[in-house]
Amino acid sequence: MRIPEETIDRIRQSADIIDVISDYVSLKKRGQNWIACCPFHNEKTPSFNVSPARQIYKCFGCGKAGDPVRFVMDIENIGYPEALRHLAKKYGIEVAEEQLTPDELIKQNERESLFIVLNFAKDYYHKHLLTTDEGQSIGLSYFRERGFLDNTVQAFELGFSPDQWDALLQEAGKRGYRAELLEKAGLIVAKEGGKTYDRFRGRVIFPIHNVSGRVIAFGARILKADKNQPKYLNSPETEVYHKSQVLYGIFQAKNAIRQDDICYLTEGYTDVISLHQAGIKNVVASSGTSLTIEQIRLISRFTQNVTILYDGDAAGIKAALRGLDMVLEEGLNVSVATFPDGDDPDSYVRKVGAEAFRNYLSKNANDFISFKTGILLKDAGDNPFKRAEIITEIIQSISKIPDPIKRQVFFQKTARQLQVDEQTLISESNRMVLNQQKQQLRPQPDRPASSNRASGPSSMPDEVAGILTDFPVETAPAENRVIESRSSQKPSPLANQEEECIRLLINYGAHELEPDISVCHYMLSELGSMEFVTPVFNEMLTEIREGFLAQEIRTADYFLRHRNPDFQHRAIGLVTVRHQLSENWQKHEIYVPTEVDKLADAAFSNILRLKKLVAEQQMREIKQQISQATDPAESDRLMLEYMHFKKVDMEISRLLGTVIS
Repeated sequence: MRIPEETIDRIRQSADIIDVISDYVSLKKRGQNWIACCPFHNEKTPSFNVSPARQIYKCFGCGKAGDPVRFVMDIENIGYPEALRHLAKKYGIEVAEEQLTPDELIKQNERESLFIVLNFAKDYYHKHLLTTDEGQSIGLSYFRERGFLDNTVQAFELGFSPDQWDALLQEAGKRGYRAELLEKAGLIVAKEGGKTYDRFRGRVIFPIHNVSGRVIAFGARILKADKNQPKYLNSPETEVYHKSQVLYGIFQAKNAIRQDDICYLTEGYTDVISLHQAGIKNVVASSGTSLTIEQIRLISRFTQNVTILYDGDAAGIKAALRGLDMVLEEGLNVSVATFPDGDDPDSYVRKVGAEAFRNYLSKNANDFISFKTGILLKDAGDNPFKRAEIITEIIQSISKIPDPIKRQVFFQKTARQLQVDEQTLISESNRMVLNQQKQQLRPQPDRPASSNRASGPSSMPDEVAGILTDFPVETAPAENRVIESRSSQKPSPLANQEEECIRLLINYGAHELEPDISVCHYMLSELGSMEFVTPVFNEMLTEIREGFLAQEIRTADYFLRHRNPDFQHRAIGLVTVRHQLSENWQKHEIYVPTEVDKLADAAFSNILRLKKLVAEQQMREIKQQISQATDPAESDRLMLEYMHFKKVDMEISRLLGTVIS
């Protein structure tokens, strides 16, 4: 189903790149742009760059780039129409589409269909909680006993499943949803023999949302005593739900986490809901599962500070602590807090209130290393062998911390706590850190070398200028060039210069070198009819030429809005600058020339290098023809051609200041 063009334009104009990305990542301002750790790959040093002026993003680590629509497509793993609908919903834009039946919606996209049917189930459970006698007397009564207010029930979209075998299945059938889709979404269970029934029956329902707020799964708690039924029942793994990658409450908490710059991590659904209702909204839960590396990285999108709230016994806490070294390894600042008199976060906040709860955490939350050391020392007592084991385990934890300054601080504090020599701890850690660094060491991907923009004179010798028109380069067929481009790991020198040429044209094409002579006019005149070897650059050059003939200079904005994703991706890479000039230079009145100041030299140099590479290519081809020639006259003609290109090559080398040609 097609979305009207005017609606697409309205969505694109309304979607702000900072606003959209901030829903998923905590951005920090740097100069005119914003930076963050990339959400698409694991990194500890920010290389994800967002430009509000151009409404684009680019990661210099993994290469991901695009506009707000592309970001939603990549982060949510959805298609172009679904991303547009997502942004339309975010900005309150009505998408006037033809009304489809449920069956047609299902056929449109299976992954999107899972979201549709899960949203239907959420609405069904929520409505049953609020409007039926069973839901109100059992489910709503339970929530009110827990102290949940009506607006809290609405905020978390809580529900209740009827105590019947197939109530949801029957209602879904009336709406046109197929049983096989319900099974894929984890809503029903199909047994051998054809028996099918609802997964959740007679339980209060906790919908689980992803970061963008879409329901992806459910947690359900039984309220009656039944030894044959588990107390909590969760959705199985599906195409849209992977429990190791999800934190309960992250959608409701993400803005508060970013604002307060700290995340409280609990174990259960009710802990999150009670704290949220009390005004402590920067809280999420691991939903009873062991904390995973994916969940840690999800938190790190919004803050580097985590306080883990434990409500278990000493044995349970010790078991959990041994799995938390990976939090340190990700560079997060981790603290731990427990509660008195057997309380959990839910019961304690209801007992003392939000203000006292915060005060308690500020006084009783310990850094992870000190907390772990204290817990383990209690068990060891005066036993020297157990104490030695504990020291080794603590050193291993500290060695996981990537920041050397933080490691040093923890060694000083731990040495006092353990009453051992600090240097002993450091020496043992050095050995561990060295081994750790060797394991983590990975070869860095090759990157194209930036072209050297040498300065040159403002005019070009005739024999150099004529090389492209007198001896046009015969390029390989497009299909061959595509294969060559994909198979090669490093771009050729010619591809680098082609890229530099397009970069200059789209960034500075409208800039005047002299009155009435723009960069675009000058470079296109010098290129003549030359075709580029790299397909995408050749296609972009063709569009620039077409625009120039129509008296239009097609710069970066043209390609950033282009429907061709290859053009858009290349343009983003060519306009995004990773490093910005420090304002301190201007503060101290130190003038640093910009690229615009050297633009004439840059354009001249690029044209020279392109022509030099063309001359070198022609010489290689002529030498091969000479070696195969049998006619002396043909050999003489080829030799004259070769000498011409050799002369051109030497002249360009002189202009570029290259000593060795």
